[in-house]
Amino acid sequence: MSDDAIKKAAKRIRDAARKGRPCKPVRDSLPKGNIGIGAAYAVQQINTDIWVREGRRVVGRKIGLTAKSVQRQLGVDQPDYGILYADMEVVDGDEIDVSRVMQPKAEGEIALVLDNDLADEQLTLVDLIDSVAYALPAIEVVGSRIAKWDINIMDTIADNASSGLYVLGTRPVGLHEIDLRHCGMVMENRGDQVSVGAGVACLGNPLNAALW
Repeated sequence: MSDDAIKKAAKRIRDAARKGRPCKPVRDSLPKGNIGIGAAYAVQQINTDIWVREGRRVVGRKIGLTAKSVQRQLGVDQPDYGILYADMEVVDGDEIDVSRVMQPKAEGEIALVLDNDLADEQLTLVDLIDSVAYALPAIEVVGSRIAKWDINIMDTIADNASSGLYVLGTRPVGLHEIDLRHCGMVMENRGDQVSVGAGVACLGNPLNAALW
């Protein structure tokens, strides 16, 4: 895989984000299979480096494709991850300007706030639990720089895991106070229920997703 192809794919997504106009998928310019997934993360990293140099601040990570139904839809058997930036946060209770996100969709999430950074190697579940300060309810407003959400796993990885904005709840809950597997969330639109889910749908437990 040539560096030039990776750089061109990164620029396509970056230009789409800056102009507010979705672009065509990048998967056709990347290899297939695991090599292509690695190339897609290289695309994501190029844009991360550029955006950080431009002043954006990394505050966390998001794990995507954690539901088996979504994995089947994209023909994959693994999650993906992207970067959360400080400028993506919307304060709880504020009105969201949907023009900030292309092709927005809202999803209920569980956010884990850490006390300290985690080492990348040989991390155990115990290490993770010891490092979690608390959990928060969250809403993610996902968005795609890829036109018409015409994506496969390489497109969404390259596109920072289709990240958009996020809203964090204001009531922290310690892990000893909650069973994340059976923690449920109901989303409503003007009083009408539009979706319902539980932590068990996230790789069996949201902690499994974070450990991944």
